[in-house]
Amino acid sequence: MPIDPSVAIGADLGTAEFAWSTSDVLLYQLALGAGADPVSSRELRYATEKDTVVLPTFATVAQNFHATEPPKVSFPGVEIDLAKVVHGSQSVTAHRPLPTSGKGVSRTRISDVHDKGKAAVIWQETEVVDDSGEPLWTARSSIFARGEGGFGGERGPSDRIELPDRAADVTVDVPTLGQQALLYRLCGDRNPLHSDPGFAKAAGFDAPILHGLCTYGIVAKAVTDAVLDGDASAVGSWSAKFAGTMLPGETLRVRIWHDGDRHLVTAESVERAAPVLADAVFTAR
Repeated sequence: MPIDPSVAIGADLGTAEFAWSTSDVLLYQLALGAGADPVSSRELRYATEKDTVVLPTFATVAQNFHATEPPKVSFPGVEIDLAKVVHGSQSVTAHRPLPTSGKGVSRTRISDVHDKGKAAVIWQETEVVDDSGEPLWTARSSIFARGEGGFGGERGPSDRIELPDRAADVTVDVPTLGQQALLYRLCGDRNPLHSDPGFAKAAGFDAPILHGLCTYGIVAKAVTDAVLDGDASAVGSWSAKFAGTMLPGETLRVRIWHDGDRHLVTAESVERAAPVLADAVFTAR
């Protein structure tokens, strides 16, 4: 049985020690499109060693930044073909500004497994502390496994975000590069879905798609620039569901609604008028 919730839910996936450098941060942020305006002082803080700021979304790649093998979906009670898996959702809460270089210790567990009938959703939660034991960030993510539902588990709650009944307060268009996925894969995600046309076709896509976490990071940067003037150290949390695929070279249209102490966000492909991120919430520290 590919999924056994009685084994999977609560399973401790262990701890890991890792480190990152300023160069890792800069490559990550360049892979999100930072530095597109090479004379902008705000952009150069993302893209050079001078007064570097770190987007909290770096947390999604920090632990596996130097991985060179495709990921595997093999956990206690879960065994799934990688070609059936897409990212479902992601959140990062930064407990303080992320340093430009450092060491971390992570502990990860499977926090839940939901049965959506034709698919399964597996949730992971990771707590990261620095080498002195002080909290750095908490990350929570889900993967959507097509064809793996029907095992009799809980369907899970609905957590849809209601948008205000008005036009967005801010709209930003962000172009992506044709080689965006090839750049982003150097940040530790070598899933061939994003680089191998044959693998992508076998998985049901016409062409390699952009990493969901790349889109997640690009939109986080766009919102940080729009509402915090690029002050990444002031970002508190960022969560989003992956509502569709983004093709490298397309333009992202990011819409932002101010809602009290949070900002509600959507993102879509301009060329296809197709949603890419939904139920997204951004908060400042």
